[in-house]
This record gives sequence, C-alpha cells and structure tokens, in this order.
Amino acid sequence: MAPGEHHAADASPATSPAAWCSHLRKRFRRHQAVHDVSLQVGRGEVVGLLGPNGAGKTTVIKMLLGLVRPDEGEVLLLGRPVDDPAARAGVGYLPELFRYQPWLTAAEVVALHARLSGASVPAAEQRERLALVGLGQRGDDRVGGFSKGMQQRLGLAVALVARPAFVVLDEPTSALDPVGRADVRDVVLGLREQGTAVLLNSHLIGEVERVCDRVVILDGGRVAAAGTLAELLGQRRLRLELTGVNAAAEQRLAATGPVEREGATWTVVLPVDDDGALVPALVRDLAALGVAVHAVEPVRVSLEERLLGILRHDGQPETHHQVVSR
Repeated sequence: MAPGEHHAADASPATSPAAWCSHLRKRFRRHQAVHDVSLQVGRGEVVGLLGPNGAGKTTVIKMLLGLVRPDEGEVLLLGRPVDDPAARAGVGYLPELFRYQPWLTAAEVVALHARLSGASVPAAEQRERLALVGLGQRGDDRVGGFSKGMQQRLGLAVALVARPAFVVLDEPTSALDPVGRADVRDVVLGLREQGTAVLLNSHLIGEVERVCDRVVILDGGRVAAAGTLAELLGQRRLRLELTGVNAAAEQRLAATGPVEREGATWTVVLPVDDDGALVPALVRDLAALGVAVHAVEPVRVSLEERLLGILRHDGQPETHHQVVSR
C-alpha cells in the first residue's frame, strides 16, 4: 500500500471508503493495461480520474465495479467484496458508451432500471430524477427521438434512480453543450452535499477542477500522481502591479510571504492556510501606506498545465506524489 493508505477491510461497511483498491493489475493478451493501481474514494468525496487515452482509466473503473476481474490486487466496494450483490446495489454507474431501447419512453427506461436495481423507488421519485437532469418535460417521449445530449442526461438519471451511495460517471459530459455540462456539475455538487461519493472520469479538465476534492492521474496503467488540488497544484501566488512602494510597504509585502519583484510587478507567495481574507487585507494596507495598486491577479498553475507536466516528466510516473487517503 502507498504511504498514508489504510486498509479498507479494517473498517465496517458503513464507515469504509466508497471504493478502495490495492495493487490492481490487468493484462489483455500482450497488453498490460493496468500495472499497479491503488486508490480510494471516500464517502461523500468527489474524485476525478484523469489521464490520456489508453491510460487504463476505464479498465480501472470496470475492476472497481466488478465488471472486469483483476489479474492481481484487491477491491472493496462500499466496504464489501466487489462481487457481493449488496455492494453493487449501492452503486450508480453511467458508462461512457450505452444504448437504451428506442421504443421506450424516458420514464419507462428509468422505471426499468429502478426495477432491475431491486430498490423500491416511487414513480414520483423517478420523475424527480428526470427533472433533476433536465428531462422533466420529456418523460413520456420515446428515447429513439432523443439527441445524443438528451440520451446522456437520461443515462445520468438512470445512474441516480436507485439512491446510490457511490456514483461512477465515465465521461458524463462528452455529448453535452455548455449548459448541459453546467447542469451535470450542479448535480455532482449536489451529490457531494448529500454525502454521496462520486468517481468522475472526464477529459474536460476544467470540469474536474471545479467539482473534485481529489484527483488521480493515470498514465500507462499506473498512478502518476494523486492528491488534493492544493497538493497537485502547489503554492498559490499573488501578482500585483504597484507604484510608490516605500520601505513600510516592502515590509508589509514581505510579511505576507516570499516576494519577487520585476519592475513594478511584485509577486507574493501566499500561505497555504490562507482563508481568503489575506488578499483584501494586504491591498487595504498597501493603499493606506500610500501605494498605488494598479492590478491584483491570483497566479496558480492550472490543472491542465500540471497534468501535462506530470505526463511529460521523462515518461516516468511521479510516484512520490501519491496520496491515496486524506
């Protein structure tokens, strides 16, 4: 196990992670799809799964859900062995590729999957799921007439209909327009507020950055890096355009954090524990000291830049960045 990882089998099903795996390996004929993957998704946590095509993301998801048997490694789902029906009953899954019977209405598709799940879901609640994904007025329309984006929304409703404790979304916004992506983002944030765990696999890095508590980056079937966004993106910086900086103002800037200067541009490294109150206070104090503040700009490497940096790191996974438990 990686440093800081606890063994999920030591916890009861109610307190264990929503999903936990250790040292997964999977080979398809001559291709080693997954080499040695350990990760977990905590209860009420949203974890993003990132990586290039062929990184092993979908294979890892299928092993977590018991759809593919690993060659080596251990998987627990909601604190139970992955082949335990009680574990699978608590999972909602939106696969990347799916198709529903075109002659059924959206309401009939949701009702069918509610029945297949074994959960007792009243018809009114099924309708609520359709409304949640923006199909409240299309429940009686046949799926065969739906656009690709509408089918994506229907798939999300199906994944949520049985009140899952753990939701796996594999490219949930691939067919959606910007409004649809924003709707999915709101749904994911709502699930987190309700204490539902979410594993989100997406190529849309901006969406991952907006909703995820932690990110796992896969490359070549291995965990290249994992951790919170703060851990992966590093220190935040503040760039200020200032004139009239006197000695007292320099001391005030230095009291905030390490300072770099290039002409009228001052860059300050912000403390990790900054709660958001530091920047307004700094600007207010500088103005009181007679400094003209022309511009204030937060500077932080984006998740996309960080991802590219990790994947181009001499072609080797940065295993020292692995943080698989909080």
